[in-house]
Amino acid sequence: MAKKSVASLQTGSKRLTKAIKMVKSPKSGAYTFVESVMSPEKVNEFLAKK
Repeated sequence: MAKKSVASLQTGSKRLTKAIKMVKSPKSGAYTFVESVMSPEKVNEFLAKK
């Protein structure tokens, strides 16, 4: 289960995207958020990973 929240960030000439994914912990069952800043082409790959 992934929550897709994407914001565009621009630094210099590079264009970056911040993606936030909601991940369920197998031990406690609680949800945590994993954040990553990457290029826009890699967002779908990041969200597809478990």
